[in-house]
Formats: sequence, structure tokens, C-alpha cells
Amino acid sequence: MTLPEQFCNRMRAMLGDEYEAFLRSYDTKPHSAVRINTLKCTDPAAAARVIGAHEQVLWCESGYYIDKEITDGTHPYHAAGVFYFQEPSAMCVSEGLPLGEDFRVLDLCAAPGGKTTHIAARMKNRGLLVSNEIIPKRAAILSENTERMGLTNTIVTNETPARLAEKFPSFFDAVIVDAPCSGEGMFKKEPRAITEWSEAHSLSCAQRQKSILDEAYKMLRPGGYIMYSTCTFAYEENEGAVEYMVEKYGMEICKIPCLDMLPSGAGSLSGIENCRRIFPHLHSGEGHFAALLKKSGSFSESEKKRKKNSQRPDTVLEDAIGLWRGFEKKALNVKLEGEFVLFGDRLYLLPQKLDISRLKILRCGLLLGRAVRGRFEPAHALSHALEASAFLGRVDLDISAPETAKYMHGEEINHVGTSGWCAVTAGGFVLGWGKASGTTVKNHYPKALRTLKY
Repeated sequence: MTLPEQFCNRMRAMLGDEYEAFLRSYDTKPHSAVRINTLKCTDPAAAARVIGAHEQVLWCESGYYIDKEITDGTHPYHAAGVFYFQEPSAMCVSEGLPLGEDFRVLDLCAAPGGKTTHIAARMKNRGLLVSNEIIPKRAAILSENTERMGLTNTIVTNETPARLAEKFPSFFDAVIVDAPCSGEGMFKKEPRAITEWSEAHSLSCAQRQKSILDEAYKMLRPGGYIMYSTCTFAYEENEGAVEYMVEKYGMEICKIPCLDMLPSGAGSLSGIENCRRIFPHLHSGEGHFAALLKKSGSFSESEKKRKKNSQRPDTVLEDAIGLWRGFEKKALNVKLEGEFVLFGDRLYLLPQKLDISRLKILRCGLLLGRAVRGRFEPAHALSHALEASAFLGRVDLDISAPETAKYMHGEEINHVGTSGWCAVTAGGFVLGWGKASGTTVKNHYPKALRTLKY
């Protein structure tokens, strides 16, 4: 791998005697890892063993290294949302963010969804998580991943940071800014980043990062946190951005206790040593930077209350809720509560009342399904948001059974003992919906997710 000369000169000056070891790290394969979804699995180590994962990621309790040549996205546990492929270094960000009960969190640059799904798991699907991505195609991928991982407290938006700042001033308890960067830490995984690299590009990224942080600050309540991160080594994009926030807004650089084992940030600014870096020659991960910043002031509970939506009764919405309640009674042994919202014929359950008017919304909490022609058709998202025990009808399959592969391929499967809408599970985890009649179960696994062969 041929690295840019200017990049090498800068890293040599930064690392000194460690530079040669850093350079040799590019001769090794990129590290692959998974994060076990604790929303679905209470024993991450057991799930890791089933999928062939091994050593735990040092800075993430639910992260495990894995060989992607052995386990890939066709595994039933991946389809069921039991695990998420994620670069191990990136796991440090969500793991290091302080969280309180019923926090309001914004993941501002969220695609493809690793940090969002990690935060939601740590929040146990409580509180409110707004997950935003400015690029539409990436936002769609983000939305798909929130569905697969069973997130119910999450709203997925496709907005600019400035537009969100207009809508949510001083609103969030924490904001994650995993900023677009020059990608130096990804050279080994994404060689194209090498050809796109230049010092001018890095400086341009630094300016964009500061503008994003400005908008993030506007949305942060007094006493709230910004978790800032990049996958680059450049000082201007890392400590330089932190210095900007401290000098402009008086933010405090906080310690990140769970990342104590990682190298400190560099510089003379008070508290800069609390920042954390990951270097590929020191730890099993690619390049990363993380900093936890706290806004001054405090925030009383009375200030935290927001105005509720004042809307007249909507008969169309009421009819859709009625169809849902009828389906719920027949298919589930739990009753879901929250704020119902109807978009067209799609019924969503919001995690809490929130003014989402005039925003580009891809996913508004939990998609329950469609109210069409006097009946209710459940959404795939609903199947992934509930434990297997929540379904009155269930078709339980072994993870390696031929019927499991057939279901994931989109075929009807054979089963006796249930009727109507039912959950199809593999190894105890829900894959999706089926509709049983007689000795067969009609397949309702989404066509876009079906495997090509079995």
C-alpha cells in the first residue's frame, strides 16, 4: 500500500519512534467485528459463540471480533437483528457517551447506523433517539438498520444540521457528531480514501466539522453532552475541533472512563488529555478519535417539558388505531402504548409526543403496519421490535434447519399447530412474519431481504 508522502511525514512527526510500527500495521488485514444486539439478546457471549465470534473488543462490552469469511450477512442471526457488523474502533463512541433515564439523544451524522443502534441498545429503547443522515440513499440504509435491530425509540430524519437546529433549539441531552472527515483511519479498509486524500481536503473537512458542531451546540440543552468523533488522525480535524468548541463556547472536555486504556489526545489546552485516540499499531482496530464535551449550565425538569401537539381528533387515525387494536388482540399477548401517527395508510407508534411537522421523516418510531381496506397488515419492523414470547402464534425453527433457509429465501414452509399471522423464529429470534393455514405457512419475509439461494 502506497501512502501519500505528506501524510507519512505528518504521522512520522506525530508518532516518533512508533512510526515504523504504525507503518507495518498496513500490512495486516483490517479487523472485522460484530456488536451483539442487547435489545434482543441478554447473553452476548452466548450469541457470539453461535456465530463464530471470538475475542471481546476491549472498549465495548457487546463487541466481538469475527472472521467475515466465515460469518456474513446471510446468517439467520443477522437477519433477526441479533448482531451488527461494525468496525471495532467505531464502537468506542456510543460506549463512551453518558446516558440518563429517558434521555433525548441526537445522532447527527448517523448512517449507516452502527452508533444509532448501539445507543438505542444502551438506552434499552427508552427515551427518544433522533437519528439523522443528510444524504438520502444513506438515510434509507440507516432506516433499514434501525428496523432490523428492533429500535422502537428512534425517529430517522433526512435533514441538514441547520434545519434540525431550527426545529430543536436547546432540546437534546446528548448529541453524537461522528463527523464526515478525511478518512485517514480507513485507508486500509477503503483504499479509495488514499486517492482522495490531500492536506487541503483535510483542512476543508476541519471547517465543515466546525460548522456541524456549531449546529449541534444550538440543539444541546445546558449541561448536555456532545460526543465528537472522526476516523482520521489529523490534528486539525480532531483536537483542533475540540479546541474550537472550548474557545468559542466554553465547553468542558470530560473524561471517558470506559476508554481509559486508549492513548490521550495531544495539545496544551486544559483537559485535552481526556480525548482518546485509537492507532492500528497499538490496538485491534482502525484509526479513530473521540472527545466528550459538556455544555455549561444545568437543566431543570420544568424546563425540559415541551409543548404537546394540540390536534383535533382525526377519524382516519382513530379508524386505523381500531384496526390495529383488533389485530393486536388476535396476534400478540402484549399491548403496545404510545403516540400513534398515521402517514398515508402506515401507522407508527412514536416513542413520545414530538412536533415533527415539516421535517423529512423516513421512520417515525415503530412502524406497526398498514391499515388497508378494513384490515391491518403488520410491518416487518413490528416483528423485529418484539421478543418471540410476545406472539400468540409462532413457528419455531432450528437455526440450521432447511425450513429456515427456505423461509429466508421466500418459500412457503410446512408447519402444523398455528393459524393466522405468526412469527417465524430461528434459534429463538424472530426472522419475520408468516401467515399459517392448514399445514403451510405463507411467507411474508420482505422480498428485498430474501437470500438468493439456500
